[in-house]
Amino acid sequence: MKIAILGSRGRLGAALLKCWASEPDFTVRGFARPEFDLLDLASIDRALDGGESFDWVVNCAANTNVDACERQPEEARLANAVSPRRIAERCARTGARLIHISTDYVFDGRAREPYAEDAAPSPLSVYGQSKADGEFNVLSVLPTAIVARVSWVFGPEKPSFIDMLLRNALGSEKVAAIDDKWSAPTYTTDLAAWLAALIHADAPGGIYHLVNAGTCTWREYGEHALSCAAAQGLPVKTQRVEPLAMADMETFVAERPVYTVLSSARFTEVTKIVPRPWQDAVAEYLRTHPPF
Repeated sequence: MKIAILGSRGRLGAALLKCWASEPDFTVRGFARPEFDLLDLASIDRALDGGESFDWVVNCAANTNVDACERQPEEARLANAVSPRRIAERCARTGARLIHISTDYVFDGRAREPYAEDAAPSPLSVYGQSKADGEFNVLSVLPTAIVARVSWVFGPEKPSFIDMLLRNALGSEKVAAIDDKWSAPTYTTDLAAWLAALIHADAPGGIYHLVNAGTCTWREYGEHALSCAAAQGLPVKTQRVEPLAMADMETFVAERPVYTVLSSARFTEVTKIVPRPWQDAVAEYLRTHPPF
């Protein structure tokens, strides 16, 4: 089974290349800048119409800088909405199945229970709107496509919130994180296995939520990571994360949704896989990939 990974130098794309190298049925080819660029539609054509045929295409590429998208909405629209349509059109032409990675930011965060896959998007930011438009464009062109929404992605391929917090805690007795925004982390190693399960199952098209189970704030997420790091013998100077409020984040340009916990019920129904708790995933990450 030949699989193209678009955005193969990003956190998720790099994880897929690494994890799927051991999948006996997968032959994986990565595309990244400058060969592949969401801001260059011709590069999409060259990658997907360039003579190689693929059974699956996984689009991990996106403009994920929430505040940059707010400042440059046309660039966000091209990367996150227009280019995914072009990718879907090329997959429709060649007969490839498509997995398109999306985000919890398609929701406004006003819910107080996990969002189901069929919940109506209502984004607050340019980034969220561009990703919601990308979902719509992909599924309009290619109903067999899988749209996989994720949140708070972490893993060994690129530093994330966990790594930055640990770095701070190694040098300071005072660290802080937002405590009034709720979601659930997604571990790249788990996500690679979940996406592989969808491919092996030849899963029906549509939207799937792929996140580790549970709910937390950034502060709770951080405190658990520091606790795990201390248990592994890392010399963190504190295991306490002081709370911050989103209203106090003066550098934020775009509005953020407050609550974006996602339900993975449809994924479990299709694959019979129940995602493990985020706490277990964080503990494994710090045990198997100590960041320092």
